[in-house]
Amino acid sequence: MNEDIVVRSLAALAQAHRLRAFRLLVVAGAEGLTPGALAEALAVPAATLSFHLKELMQAGLLSQQRLGRNLVYRADFSQMNGLLAYLTENCCQGEACIPASASGCGC
Repeated sequence: MNEDIVVRSLAALAQAHRLRAFRLLVVAGAEGLTPGALAEALAVPAATLSFHLKELMQAGLLSQQRLGRNLVYRADFSQMNGLLAYLTENCCQGEACIPASASGCGC
């Protein structure tokens, strides 16, 4: 994964409302959520949510689909997995990780 994409993705997630929205969309899975459902769950005004969703979209972390009169947002799992892979690429100095229960730190 390109380092610029990693930085843009991490920057988008480095804000509480965006991080919460992304996590809700991860939980929602392939079904996704409408902006109204997200705004209600996050207790944020629609205009504020729109700004945050735009930031997540520009970072490549979300997809958007129009279904009739509604927009549905979904987490982009390939982008998320790519980001996680980039962050853990050299975990444990290239060795297999020891289960968290065995060492206390996860590595």
